[in-house]
Amino acid sequence: MIFQLENSLNEQIKTPKNSGVTLCLKREDAIHPFVSGNKYRKLKYNLIEAEKQGLKTLVTFGGAYSNHIAAVASAGQLFGFKTVGVIRGEELANKIVGNATLSYAQSCGMEFRFISREAYGNKTTPGFLKSLEAEFQKAYFIPEGGTNTSAIRGCEEILTPQDADFDYICCAVGTGGTISGLINSSEKSQQILGFPALKGDFLQQDISKFANQTNWSLITDYHFGGYAKINPELVSFINEFKVTNNIALDPVYTGKMMFGIADLIQKNYFPKGSKILAIHTGGLQGISGMNTVLKKKNLPLIE
Repeated sequence: MIFQLENSLNEQIKTPKNSGVTLCLKREDAIHPFVSGNKYRKLKYNLIEAEKQGLKTLVTFGGAYSNHIAAVASAGQLFGFKTVGVIRGEELANKIVGNATLSYAQSCGMEFRFISREAYGNKTTPGFLKSLEAEFQKAYFIPEGGTNTSAIRGCEEILTPQDADFDYICCAVGTGGTISGLINSSEKSQQILGFPALKGDFLQQDISKFANQTNWSLITDYHFGGYAKINPELVSFINEFKVTNNIALDPVYTGKMMFGIADLIQKNYFPKGSKILAIHTGGLQGISGMNTVLKKKNLPLIE
């Protein structure tokens, strides 16, 4: 039986005086320690489908600090699935102990297949998938990041009727699944703003495959150089946000989105009287790995 979680609460966030806007954060991160935020939403109907098909092994894909890998491993342990992670980077096979994400996933019982970055680039090709299907027979395959039609269905449940009075819905964007679900369940009068954590224009096309409305746009100025890229300014913002609001932000997704929203508020992007709802998509398990990287570079750490 796949567990059901209560809808998350909205918390009001402090904004500069005279900003004229109201900002709330939907605490999707608080619904579970590891299967949190959009990861729970994306996995929910995938796990239900795997259970319906009688498949007891979940095979998925990710990198060294993947929130998705940690979430699938945790969900597998919770609901009795065997889990296999196909991990980008052969060199990581000897570095599990020093990697908080992989160590946690392994503690949940996840098995790993470490492959070269070149081979990983072929993960969606028919030949590669057939070889995995031959190795893991009767397995349920979940794509990198978890985005598929079942994931979109889950993400459509993030918004509730109580959220209908918000003018703007903001979320970080990785593979495009979460924002697609938000678009589909939003009111036509609402504007959905996505803050990509990656560089590139491919997201427009990916989101359009799943979204059934056109009330959305991407704000592409706050990726900080690309996926998992970070600098002292962002670290400082995340630390100050935690002190001010008593809410931790992850540095890969939600931290960048909240930095962007704060900057747009300062620039009067939102009309006076606007009500803004930002989605906290979790990912806090990645802070430990990011701090390891920051420490090696002698940069300030996320507190």
